[in-house]
Amino acid sequence: MVLVTCNQSRQLMYVSFIGDVRPEEFPAVRQEMSTELKGLSAGFRYLADFSRVLSMGPECAPEMGRTMELIARSGVELVVRVIPDPSKDIGMNILTIFHYPHKLKVITCQTLTEAFQALGL
Repeated sequence: MVLVTCNQSRQLMYVSFIGDVRPEEFPAVRQEMSTELKGLSAGFRYLADFSRVLSMGPECAPEMGRTMELIARSGVELVVRVIPDPSKDIGMNILTIFHYPHKLKVITCQTLTEAFQALGL
């Protein structure tokens, strides 16, 4: 499951990946993200929370890349990821190289508390 929410006043998109994440979920997630992104301005921040992932196989990597490209095209200024278990990382650093602009600041944290600090919340 993937949950998408935005806080317009803080210019923050929060996406939480939960349980067994499957590639077939991503098209609907991107559609929801597209709708939510209309309420954010260029320079927004994106918090991707992977702390509740049980599994996300390598077959999700192409879909994750498309999702990252949507975020990049929409004018994201800062990406903060929460990945507490490195064994559940599907290669986010490699995906970052190919799907985000090189100048984009990306921070990976182990906890939501660290992520909130990185976002200045």
